[in-house]
Amino acid sequence: MLQRKTYQARHQGPHFFETTGPNAPKWYIVDAKDQVVGRLATVLARVITGKHKPTYTRHADAGDFVVVLNCDKVVFTRNKWNDKLYRDHSTYIGGLKTKTAREMRDRAPEEILKRAVWGMTNNSSLARHQIKKLKLFTGSEHPHRLPVAATRRTVLTAGKKSSK
Repeated sequence: MLQRKTYQARHQGPHFFETTGPNAPKWYIVDAKDQVVGRLATVLARVITGKHKPTYTRHADAGDFVVVLNCDKVVFTRNKWNDKLYRDHSTYIGGLKTKTAREMRDRAPEEILKRAVWGMTNNSSLARHQIKKLKLFTGSEHPHRLPVAATRRTVLTAGKKSSK
């Protein structure tokens, strides 16, 4: 026989979001200093979508909040600072704007990680809701008042690339 939920998910917009109970979102703090962008983005995408939990459901928001510090100190492998291009289009003829990763780091360093994580989610209205759980900061301080459990600095780490 199926068990009934003893808690009720709050309906926030078109998505369900549990504020209390066993599946309430947690807060994680990540230091992005000297982390490879792609490896860190895969970890962040799994956490904000909730795929790291056994209660993951595709249509419900089961993800956790992530505060990423030192976004300006991430690294790319090989020569991607000069070779990787970020393209934006204004939808007008000839409106293509192209920036290298180095220019993006100088202008908006948080945008590098945000675009990497966005590329690893399923681009839907639920993903647009979940990407708001990713809080990116360039310095080592953040303005969020975290719950008591998160003040113990629950830290996620991405795997380092082994040097051969």
